[in-house]
Amino acid sequence: MNKQPDVVYSPEESCRKSHHPEHVKKDLTSRLNRIEGQVRGIKGMVEKDVYCDDIITQLSAIQSALNSVAKVLLQGHLKGCVMDRLAEGDEEVLDELLVTIQKLMRK
Repeated sequence: MNKQPDVVYSPEESCRKSHHPEHVKKDLTSRLNRIEGQVRGIKGMVEKDVYCDDIITQLSAIQSALNSVAKVLLQGHLKGCVMDRLAEGDEEVLDELLVTIQKLMRK
């Protein structure tokens, strides 16, 4: 099996920042904390030799939760970052958006 390298975010990689309202950040953080706990739970299930179908069901739940986080982020990106950059005349943001959507649709 091909193991993907761990992706570590570095703030120095991008000079742009998002501007999510505090309640959105809190919601996203809460969702991600829940997902993190689910992943740890699945790791424990694997270690305890839990039935494969039960693990797959939990993986499906995590994927759904990740998709929900992506939807919230994409909505904020469209209504904030993309609209702002278009208003500034930066149409390059549309190409960036298409690449982002293609990444989300890969499965």
